[in-house]
Amino acid sequence: MQAKKLFKITRRHHVLFWSVYFLLNILRWGNYFDDYLYSLKTNIIGFPVHMILVYLNIIVLMPRFVYKRKYFMYIIFLIASLLLMVFMKFNLTFFLVSENIWPEGPSVIHDFTFSYAIDMMIGELYVITFVTAIKITMDWLEEQKRVAALEKMQSDTELLFLRSQISPHFFFNTLNNIYSLSIEKSEKTPRIILKLSELMRYLLYETKTKRQSLEKEIICIQNYLDLERIRYGELLKINMNISGDILDKKIAPILLLSFVENAFKHGANKNIGNVTIDIDFKIVNNFLFFTISNPISEITKHKLVINHSGGIGLNNVKKRLALGYDSDEYDLKIDNEDKLFTVKLKIKV
Repeated sequence: MQAKKLFKITRRHHVLFWSVYFLLNILRWGNYFDDYLYSLKTNIIGFPVHMILVYLNIIVLMPRFVYKRKYFMYIIFLIASLLLMVFMKFNLTFFLVSENIWPEGPSVIHDFTFSYAIDMMIGELYVITFVTAIKITMDWLEEQKRVAALEKMQSDTELLFLRSQISPHFFFNTLNNIYSLSIEKSEKTPRIILKLSELMRYLLYETKTKRQSLEKEIICIQNYLDLERIRYGELLKINMNISGDILDKKIAPILLLSFVENAFKHGANKNIGNVTIDIDFKIVNNFLFFTISNPISEITKHKLVINHSGGIGLNNVKKRLALGYDSDEYDLKIDNEDKLFTVKLKIKV
């Protein structure tokens, strides 16, 4: 699933935030003092102090101390910064606006007092806390986005790796077949090589997308079956049935081929004599019901039980299904009873 685009704060948002905050403060204190000119003058002096403290905190103090868990040093520097800025605000107000620098206070003062310093520092802390909360929230959202992107990248990388495992595994088995026939100087060898080249072309150039045409996937399986028919001849019987509309249906590339290959690896290769493999494709309400069954020997059945019906091919498919589909988009059932190995897959197409 594609990660949603995150809202990003720009300089325009900073300007808008401080402009709105500045206007509201002028109206608030202008109404309180019933003197909007006085409110404008004090806020023109006070807001640079607010802004210096806010950006000093989020750009310098927090990265240098809080993020490095140097909390005591952070508190010391924050208090020192607050005290310095409040002292600067006191003097600017005293010399540029009015000698009564704290008209909202309990009494008229003309000196830098402890009560004034504490009250102003608490007011500055309110502004710092408010803006810092916004900063932390945006950082958290950005981190969540980064984690989601990394998880998606990891899933995509693992899917590509799992998909790349299938082709070498398949080619390894097929090349072994060609090698055996070439030793026997079989006339089947050229036809097998030609079929293999058609499969290689498909696997190399047409399976790079997340979803592939179901019709093409079935053609790929048919080519694989043609290879096995050439190899086994009359000993092999394949019953393949397709029902429903397969046009415009999509599926993860070479997903089903692993089940077919597994049927020959643990079925036909381990049996002597005639072998029957049944394959069924059925489309119902945008779901593919895929079933494949093949005979297995007692030895093979025992190994499959020990490996939890696994092996490279089937374990690969299980991982690809988990990574590429939601849990409600597929259902995989594997049975090995009565000397018959059966795979049933219901998957959204």
